[in-house]
Amino acid sequence: MVDRRDVGSWLAGPEAVTGVTGYPGERLERPETGPGSLARPGRRFASVLIDWIICLVIARGFFGTQTLEHPAGSLIPVAVLLVENILLVGTAGFTVGQRVLGVHVERVVGGGPIGLLRGVVRAVLLVLVIPPLTMGWDVDRRGLHDLISGSVVARN
Repeated sequence: MVDRRDVGSWLAGPEAVTGVTGYPGERLERPETGPGSLARPGRRFASVLIDWIICLVIARGFFGTQTLEHPAGSLIPVAVLLVENILLVGTAGFTVGQRVLGVHVERVVGGGPIGLLRGVVRAVLLVLVIPPLTMGWDVDRRGLHDLISGSVVARN
């Protein structure tokens, strides 16, 4: 039999199920607000949107509008997004959109850029649109791409 506590637990969020209280990032020894705190989902989504627009412009500039109209050509902006994330996040720690919105990607342990290998893993999962589907599972609001690559998106 289902009782009110079973139904209410999912409404109360992950804290009701995990028993973890506090703010996102507390387990990772991050501040609640300000520099070094975890970036909120809205800021993260907006940075991906900026990056996506930039990748569309780049793809259109290099390959023209006719290429993008074909089904296989529609993957070109995705490939540009993949390369952008691998190179920029892996080396500098941020994409153009992340830089504009004042966030960066760093390793959970020790900080700093995540490196190219972790950047590849993170970027592949990102372009497969898996992170938005998994961000609610973690109490720190980290998507699967962050969990597997050992990274966090923090505020500058």
